[in-house]
Amino acid sequence: MSISTGDKLPSASFLQMGTDGPVSVDLASKTDGRKVVIFAVPGAFTGVCHNAHVPSFIRTKDQFTAKGVDEIICISVNDPFVTGAWGEVTGATAAGITMLGDPVSEFTKAMGMDFTNEDAGLIDRSKRYAMVVEDGTVTLLNEEENPGLCDVSAGEGLLDAM
Repeated sequence: MSISTGDKLPSASFLQMGTDGPVSVDLASKTDGRKVVIFAVPGAFTGVCHNAHVPSFIRTKDQFTAKGVDEIICISVNDPFVTGAWGEVTGATAAGITMLGDPVSEFTKAMGMDFTNEDAGLIDRSKRYAMVVEDGTVTLLNEEENPGLCDVSAGEGLLDAM
């Protein structure tokens, strides 16, 4: 069953590239008492994720900040080396977007947001979605009909729904 508006996020830990290598990041430390935007992508460096989804949040970051969002987090089913490099290449890290890896899809599966497309080599990947989370509770969830789309889950789509 997929997560819905009004649900609490499951407990989770992610990996992020730190200055000395991968570090564990507890989801509760990012969400407790805070308003955050979390968007999830099927994979770093994949076409729509790289060319549309991440850039949409770079473009709209200031607008989210103006709406009281404390942090924007991108979650990808990739290792922290890949998500770290991807954040650098796209400019997401420089823009202040937090890039977190869910390398074995634990969070993605707990959310009920996983899919597999063996023909494309995407195994246990995340569906494409974006959500607003306030104090650990989902207050707005925009999920795409398929992972090849980036409309309602783009930065502009989420802003329009807020």
